[in-house]
Amino acid sequence: MAIYPDLQEKTVLVTGGASGIGAALVQAFADQGSRVGFLDRDGRAGAELTEKLTAEARRVLFVPVDLRDIEGLRAGVEDVRTKLGPITVLVNNAAHDERHLTEEVTEDDFDDRIATNFKHQFFASQAVLPDMKAAGGSIICMSSISWMAGFGGMPVYTAAKSAVLGLVRSLARDFGPYEIRVNAISPGWIMTKRQLDLWLTPEADAMREERQALKRRLLPEDVAKLALFLASDDAGAITSQNYIIDGGWV
Repeated sequence: MAIYPDLQEKTVLVTGGASGIGAALVQAFADQGSRVGFLDRDGRAGAELTEKLTAEARRVLFVPVDLRDIEGLRAGVEDVRTKLGPITVLVNNAAHDERHLTEEVTEDDFDDRIATNFKHQFFASQAVLPDMKAAGGSIICMSSISWMAGFGGMPVYTAAKSAVLGLVRSLARDFGPYEIRVNAISPGWIMTKRQLDLWLTPEADAMREERQALKRRLLPEDVAKLALFLASDDAGAITSQNYIIDGGWV
């Protein structure tokens, strides 16, 4: 990966950082010399990643948090701020693409999926604003190509992911005067362990290859490379944008 000297010693916060794309983000920022705090409800995976990175002499802090609990989220942000310093990079990564049918979604199901995939992005952004108003910063919000490609079988998830772009554009406008940049990344089918275990059948893989312009499988590290750029000073003139990283699917 490219090295961005300005990311060294910056405090970075990643939500949903214990596994999948989130773990690749934590690793990538830690490799830049950033101080990385990450929040996740999976305590075992968070502890394992922390042990691995600590052994590599990386400076990381794992805070177990269920991001649906907004008070817990705020406390987790404060913990990272207190122990690692003012947060000037936030990656709103946490999500869960659980499949669901419209006919079977209850009101509680709906609220839970919005909380899991969208609500915490707003409140995490709100929580880091005092630091970023003082020093500038970069907020990166994860969307998805699922709603652009018209995927079925998960309508509340796709609705939440489309809402991310409205949030990004509004926050970018409101906080641009403070040199706070806000952008979105919309991944395609990224081959995390979860995707490999649950969804990658030979038939699905053939469909992926047919739909993508690039024929290789996309990896979490591909997303991390883009996030590093958007967090760095090299992207200092970029805000209110959505970057699609799907190998040419949509």
